[in-house]
Amino acid sequence: MAACAVLGVAGLFLYDLAAVRAHRPGMRWRDELSRALEQHTPADPGVLIGGAALAVAGAALLLYALTPGLRGILPMASGNPEVRGGLERKAAAQVLRDRVMEVSGVRSARVRVGRAAIGVRAVSHFRELDDVRADLDAVLAVGIEELGLAHAPRPRVRVNRR
Repeated sequence: MAACAVLGVAGLFLYDLAAVRAHRPGMRWRDELSRALEQHTPADPGVLIGGAALAVAGAALLLYALTPGLRGILPMASGNPEVRGGLERKAAAQVLRDRVMEVSGVRSARVRVGRAAIGVRAVSHFRELDDVRADLDAVLAVGIEELGLAHAPRPRVRVNRR
């Protein structure tokens, strides 16, 4: 939404710049803005207060952008709307990795849990890759369901040999 607003304003500025370069009069708001800038200097109290307010708003937005928030927590399903629970992504990845390592033929595994997908990379050493992949799909389906997440991410399984 913000990108569309910025695109619209940039298009308006570009149109106005093209009109002025084509020796046509600028838009009315541009003339009013230039008159206002002639009358008010940067030392005016109104300009200083407006600049300070914009600086505080920018600092707050920067702080919000840098804080992690709740992105690392997966919401869990609950029958009661007053009860909310969450599971950390790293904990979910560890639980699923332990389950993956129990599959016969898996030598090592790496599990990454995202909001929409679970990435599993496994290395097999003595079974057929298709058999290992089928077992991993079954184990992950059960494991994801037992985590009790509100929105179950879909697994993406890659199995290869060293």
